Amino acid sequence: MIVNGREASAKVEGRTLLSDFLRDGLHLTGTHIGCDTSQCGACVVHVDGKAVKSCTVFALDVAGAEVRTIEGMANPDGSLGVIQQAFQDHHGLQCGFCTPGMVMSAAALLAENPKPTEAEVRHYLDGNICRCTGYHNIVKAVLAASGQDVDALTGG
Repeated sequence: MIVNGREASAKVEGRTLLSDFLRDGLHLTGTHIGCDTSQCGACVVHVDGKAVKSCTVFALDVAGAEVRTIEGMANPDGSLGVIQQAFQDHHGLQCGFCTPGMVMSAAALLAENPKPTEAEVRHYLDGNICRCTGYHNIVKAVLAASGQDVDALTGG
């Protein structure tokens, strides 16, 4: 498979989850494992441009695919990408555990819908759990990353 623009391969057992392969096999630990049951969204990555919960996919099932993880979201010079910077600027993170999955889900949303409404952001992120922020600043960050006037859309 191609992971963050680089070829990656390894021998894995048939039962190896993509999340485990990324973390243990490739040492890309930004993909977090929160529940192993597809409930929390901390493990979201992109496979061939689509957001998937990597704890529900076998690594062998994505052989030949293009996979993008949170490590692949930075700019080429290593600085934060637009969505990552918006999360920082709008305090869309606290403990940071859910942040990689939130950023990856937000990127998928913005690829599908470049100018979502607040309600659309909230609906799209419904499968991602955050126990710290209360979601308001995460929504603001996604709206800001879309280039919209956050204060006008959220009332401040």
